[in-house]
Amino acid sequence: MSVDHYENFPVASVLLPKALRPAVHAIYRFARSADDIADEGDASTEERLTALHNYEKALQQLENGLPLSAELAELRPIFMPLVAQIQQHQLSYQPFHDLLSAFCQDVQQSRYNELQELLDYSSRSANPVGRLMLGLYRADNAENLHWSDAICTGLQLTNFWQDVAIDWQKDRAYLPQALMRHYGLPEDFPSQCLHNPDAYLHPAWQQLMQFLVNHARHLLVSGSPLVKQLPGRMALELKLVILGGLRILERLEQVGFDMFHQRPVLAKADWARLIWRSLQPLPSPTL
Repeated sequence: MSVDHYENFPVASVLLPKALRPAVHAIYRFARSADDIADEGDASTEERLTALHNYEKALQQLENGLPLSAELAELRPIFMPLVAQIQQHQLSYQPFHDLLSAFCQDVQQSRYNELQELLDYSSRSANPVGRLMLGLYRADNAENLHWSDAICTGLQLTNFWQDVAIDWQKDRAYLPQALMRHYGLPEDFPSQCLHNPDAYLHPAWQQLMQFLVNHARHLLVSGSPLVKQLPGRMALELKLVILGGLRILERLEQVGFDMFHQRPVLAKADWARLIWRSLQPLPSPTL
């Protein structure tokens, strides 16, 4: 299964224990299909919301121990494997409700004023993934969930800053407008950068992006103690995920926050670097 479009799922990872793969595939299929409803194709806003509300209905019916109603029968291939894995692994239904809430928000909201709004969105769009993975490993105690939330939010924000140009071209902007104003930048500054190859050199843009990158880095590092609380294969998987996020932030700095003409991605050389770094201690959360 492709993971091009839904981040944070280790669907194809060789590090994922075989016993957990059916559950991860079922969770991924649910999230990926709902995410596609929100973001892909030419459906109207009303059609997208109706389809997502049907997902919510199906989830509620199964959570209440009811069979899927006839009107939702076409969703059986997605929901029946999912509910089987939820029951087998005693997972909470709340993360699935949270994901659907975030996908509905994607349909209805394309601008954010405050950074806190993005953190709230991330708590429903990204954090549920980490919570479900911890549930599968029976490691979802309060402290671990706190660290996982920091990592997942940090990854979500990293993805936003990596994709500023791509999102802008889709008429979607995650740059907090209040922060843009604070740094003296107009809302359409990404458009200026797309049309003027030197616009990204504006000192205010450099300051804003350095602040946002530092914030995302702090979240990733602050959640890193979770690595020591997990079994070997999952710990290595998580360590590589954190290091990957940190490397993207590092690459953003290296290109001078010009994600408009050279989107930072992880190349083969970066993966070799990550393997090497995985043998070293992670940065301290106190830094």
